[in-house]
Amino acid sequence: MSLSNQLGRDGEDLAVQYLLKNGYQILERNYRYRKAEIDIIALKKEILAVVEVKSRTSSYFGAPESFVSPKKIKLLVMATDHYVTSNNLSVTVRFDIISILKDKKVSNIQHIEDAFYFF
Repeated sequence: MSLSNQLGRDGEDLAVQYLLKNGYQILERNYRYRKAEIDIIALKKEILAVVEVKSRTSSYFGAPESFVSPKKIKLLVMATDHYVTSNNLSVTVRFDIISILKDKKVSNIQHIEDAFYFF
């Protein structure tokens, strides 16, 4: 596994731990639909949080959350719509980003709720 793949996997593991600690139930990890992949689908009360995890070792090229492209957002919305419809869910959907800056000693986790809107 490449270093960037390992960083991404470690970041997702940290994000899951963070969400569990903050009262979320993890429903799916790496949910795929067509060309889309949702890193984490989590539930807290009546809110379905669709979470994109972005991990970086440096903010030199910008904050991790700034790397979510409009194309990625479109794919996330499509996959989320499929997930909610196929599971017949009655929930409020929220799109979040968990941004992780990780150096050798410490990980800085930032949870951005309602990171983007889709309507």
